[in-house]
This record gives sequence, C-alpha cells and structure tokens, in this order.
Amino acid sequence: MASPATTSDAPARTGAPCRAGSDRPLALVPVRCCICDLDDADPVAVGEDFEYRTSPDSFLAVRCRRCGLVYLNPRPDNQELDRIYPPDYHAFNFSEGEFGFVYKVRRRLEARRLLRCCRALDPEARILDIGCGDGFHLDLLRDYGLPGWRLEGIDSSERAAEAAGRRGLTVHRGRVQDLDLPSDSVDLAFMIATIEHVDDPPGVLAAVGRLLKPGGRVVVVTDNAASPDAALFGGRHWGGYHFPRHWNLFTASTLRELARKSGLEAESVSQVASPVNWVYSIRNRLVDRGSPNWLVERFSLRAPVMLAYFTLLDALLCRVGKGCLLRAVLRKSP
Repeated sequence: MASPATTSDAPARTGAPCRAGSDRPLALVPVRCCICDLDDADPVAVGEDFEYRTSPDSFLAVRCRRCGLVYLNPRPDNQELDRIYPPDYHAFNFSEGEFGFVYKVRRRLEARRLLRCCRALDPEARILDIGCGDGFHLDLLRDYGLPGWRLEGIDSSERAAEAAGRRGLTVHRGRVQDLDLPSDSVDLAFMIATIEHVDDPPGVLAAVGRLLKPGGRVVVVTDNAASPDAALFGGRHWGGYHFPRHWNLFTASTLRELARKSGLEAESVSQVASPVNWVYSIRNRLVDRGSPNWLVERFSLRAPVMLAYFTLLDALLCRVGKGCLLRAVLRKSP
C-alpha cells in the first residue's frame, strides 16, 4: 500500500474562501477495501478540498488490487463530519433562491427520472430516501407522484434533517443501520449520491435490505469511476473524488460485488447523464492553478451554459455506456 496522505503547506487558492479553523489538519483514519476487506491497493490520485477548503490536508485515493474499488485512504474520522460538510454545503440548501434557473431545470429532469423508478408501485407504497439531504427528491415525489405514497427520509446530518423538516417532510435523523425502523416495510428506497459518502457501504445496504419488503428495490445512483471524465482528470482534479467527502467510488463491476456482499441482487446497472463531474473537474484544475475567480465561477452549479453543454456531452457518452453516473437497481429476494 502507498504511504498515507500528507498535510499540504500550500495556501488556499482561488475558489472557496478560507474558513475559520481550516488551517488545522483533519483527524484521519486508515481503512481497508470495503468489498474485499484487504489493505492491498495502488495509489491513483492525490488532491485537496478544492471546493470548500475545509482543511489544509492532501488526500490519497487508492485502487484495490483485487476488486478495483477506488477509495480514500486514510479518510476523515467520523468525528470530522460537521467540519467537512460546512453549513453552506450545497446538499443542505439546493433551492431556487440559491441556484435559480439551474434549480428549475434540474427539478424537471430529476422528477422524470424518479417517476420512471416508481412506475409499478402501489398507490399507498412506502418510499424511503436514504441520505435525503434537504429533501429535494422527496419534495419532487410529493409534488409529482401519487398522493397516497408514504414518503420518508433518513439523514445523519442535523443541518440536512432541519432543512428537510422545513419543507414539511418526515425525516429520521441518524444512520440507517442504527435506526429502529420496521423490517420488511419499504417498497422502494433511493440512495442518490449517498453510497459514496458512507463509511460502511455493505453494512448500509444490508440495513436497507432489512427494511425492504420481499421483492422490494433500492435505487443507487453514484459516480462512475470508469467514466471518460475520471480517466481524463483522475490523477488529481476529477470532480468525482469530491475530496475529502467521497470515501468509496464504484464501477459497474464493483457495484455488483457490493450488492452481492450486502445480500441483494443487482437487477440492473446502467448509466445516467450528468454534467457535474465534468464541470467540477475543470473547476478543480482552475482552482489548483490559481486561475482568477471570474473564470473559476464559469464552472459551477450556477453556470447554466456549461451545465447544458456537458449534459449533452454526457448524454452522448451514456449511449455507449460511458456516462458520468451509475444507476444500480438492487432487489431483495422475494
């Protein structure tokens, strides 16, 4: 295994502003591959928190020699979560007031994607969103889905749970594997941009499987570590690393292995078009090179032109199985 990530002495560059306490290194812990439980990996990237500048650390991403999983090692200790997810983290307040036109477009696109996954559900189905953030997806299901659907979220962040609560949504605060929720009670679960953030992906999916009814499904959407953008920017600047918040990054094959280890059946694994990793990969490179702020801000979640361009590009890549995101539908045995 390569040596652990080291603390960088470089000053914060253009991009997110310096934060109080951001000069203190994070508490980091060594980990193993969550699929193989082995500490046998090759280094693939070293990067920094280009987006939020929550610490001065450099972080090491490695690839397991056995299964190919890409993961952060060492990674922040769980006690650092409040720090690496600052109050202005985008998932805590993705709103029209903050993101304007981009928010409106994304609502329509995401609503269509969600409803495709819900076609066969009963009128009174129970739907659970794990890692629901501010409740964006649950809000879409409430607005565009059937009125009898029972919608609930889970998030371990107090900020996220409070934001979702302000939308009038039911949210359980905590980790899914720690909550006392009834078994065999959920028809459909979503984990959208969640599995890459958790410390124990097999344990989380096994806990979700316990909650699912026999034959129930969980839809997992996550970054594709085998995408062209990952190949192009993967040595340091790839947006999918989201240093230091993405702890495990998957390919189609490692997602299938994760499902098997968690006791679920991988019914399908496909690609989903997204511009985010393309835009943030370029942004990270610009920040790292000290580019002027006016140029950096051309590549963000508030930049509709670049988001539109890379959405079209990634939609074309999805046609040949090379999209930015993976969508896995995992099923509990009936």
